[in-house]
Amino acid sequence: MEFSTGRILPFRQVSLIVCLLLALAVLLPACSGSDDPNAAATDTATTPTSGAAPTIAADTPTIENPPAVATATESVAEPSATATTTMPAEATASATTPAQVDPTATTTGDVTVLSVFFLRDEKIATVHRTVPKTQQVAAAAMEELLAGPTAEDEAVGMTTAIPEGTQYIGTTIDQGVATIDLSSEYESGGGSLSMSARLAQVVYTLTQFPTVNFVNFTLDGEPVEVFGGEGIVLERPVGRKDFEELTPIIFVASPAVNDTVSSPVRVHGTANTFEAAFMLQILDADGTILIEQPMMATSGTGTRGTFDVTIDFNAQPGSQITLRVFEQSARDGSDVNIVEIPLTVGT
Repeated sequence: MEFSTGRILPFRQVSLIVCLLLALAVLLPACSGSDDPNAAATDTATTPTSGAAPTIAADTPTIENPPAVATATESVAEPSATATTTMPAEATASATTPAQVDPTATTTGDVTVLSVFFLRDEKIATVHRTVPKTQQVAAAAMEELLAGPTAEDEAVGMTTAIPEGTQYIGTTIDQGVATIDLSSEYESGGGSLSMSARLAQVVYTLTQFPTVNFVNFTLDGEPVEVFGGEGIVLERPVGRKDFEELTPIIFVASPAVNDTVSSPVRVHGTANTFEAAFMLQILDADGTILIEQPMMATSGTGTRGTFDVTIDFNAQPGSQITLRVFEQSARDGSDVNIVEIPLTVGT
């Protein structure tokens, strides 16, 4: 390399100059700014990493060694265009899905145990029905519901708001919505309470199945948008939350009235009590308290939560006991919102 002086630089100096030029070539682009206004965002953006593995919510009850859950998937009636239902957003937002909290319909061996929902003290109440093993569980449950309370049920105050003569025609299930077809007798007679109660009975009975969250009604194949002379609007599928006023403050899904139980007994359901607290007792036939313990639902004070507990008790096989749940009044400590469920101890 030559300069204007004509003097040749030593090799060591030439190497030093070359290194300096290379360093400048690397540093200058890094220090220079960009004319692209998005360049900084691009350079500093980071890719979010995946979070920790999701955990099961604390209010999700677990079932130890459960029998097979009876799932309603039947299409008893031939579906028509009017029976197809798209679940509206407002229905989804207000959903209560007790069947997912704890399925109550189970199949063991050659029998299927179903829940049927009648009325007791003008509130929804559960009874269990055992039928021959069937895949058509929604049809079986509806037939048992329309048959009405037995004499044994009536003896403990069970009634039904569904008019005598109502016939079950069929059910189709699509994307969590059951469309049930009943005969026109279902709409006959009764005031506003009776109309709401008979709707609630059907909704509770069908939503015991994990595949059903909401219910649409048709009568003799015709969609129902306004039900009965009281003008109950059914312009969207309805679920259990739509009948909160007909649900006991403490609703025991199981055991049901007149069940035969043994120790330990599993007690589960929903509650909407003050600060989610209530009491549970088991009494013998003389009214002596065998078990008493405080209970907590997963939520309360305006929001219905779930509860699920297994309790040991000591009672003679064949004897009568009573499961009693109640809330203690915040005003004076008295027992309120009492539900008493008569049971028989198994041999």
